Amino acid sequence: MSSVPPPLTYPHPGPPPDLPERPEGLPGRPPAWPPWTAPVALIAGFAVAIFGYILVLTIGGVFGADTADPPPAVDIVATVIQDGALIVSALAFARMSSRPRPSQFGLRPARLWSSAGWLALTWFGFFLFSVIWVAALGITQKDDLPEQLGADESTVALVAVALLVCVVAPVAEEVFFRGYFFTALRNWRGVWPAAIITGFVFGAIHAGSAPIGYLVPLAVFGFGLCLLYWKTGSLYPCIALHAINNSIAFGVTQSWDWQIPLVVIGSLGIIGLLMLAVGDRAPRAAPA
Repeated sequence: MSSVPPPLTYPHPGPPPDLPERPEGLPGRPPAWPPWTAPVALIAGFAVAIFGYILVLTIGGVFGADTADPPPAVDIVATVIQDGALIVSALAFARMSSRPRPSQFGLRPARLWSSAGWLALTWFGFFLFSVIWVAALGITQKDDLPEQLGADESTVALVAVALLVCVVAPVAEEVFFRGYFFTALRNWRGVWPAAIITGFVFGAIHAGSAPIGYLVPLAVFGFGLCLLYWKTGSLYPCIALHAINNSIAFGVTQSWDWQIPLVVIGSLGIIGLLMLAVGDRAPRAAPA
């Protein structure tokens, strides 16, 4: 009598195991934004800004403003539109590749102490270069942008210009130039060429608002901010340093002393609240 062996049964393997998490120390990959979009996004942003300025100037003229010598309100609103246009342009071109996320622009937490160290090193290098540059060329000009925007005409204008210079500009310029422009160019020839080009462009776009003698130090500042972003993997240290620098410069133009630390703290506080609203609160960033 033959016996039939029982059928072989195998336990169900169940769902596949989760993929291991990426170790914190490994460098992240920048988004695959085409390098050619960096200059095109800049041109598009300024095109929208010019259109916005013409629109604001036209509306001001309808309400009786002198279009040949616009009031401070027109210049302030137009500058806000310019900063907003840069962010919108960056988002629009980033969307060509995939749906943009805050973390792709570097809006993610950073390691506190290492970021503070890189921030201090970046600021010291910029400060040292600026001192040597100004002394070597005998530059005595002062930044008169706050006066151009009417900061000396009323308290309301002073507060508006302070917010524009110390909060809006650092956020908008860092999101565009470091978060998008530098990141896209990194996909072309790597970090160093991208940082050099971004720094040069960053200095050049301030030609209409800063004294000509300060454009080279501003280019160096832009270059240093790129390296700061690269080393920390987060845009927050760049925004913070940019805000601190602008706050100090703004206070100097107003001949302030004890007020300067208050402007710095206030600017960082407002920016911190903004970043809580829009940034990623995921794990801390590894170096980019």
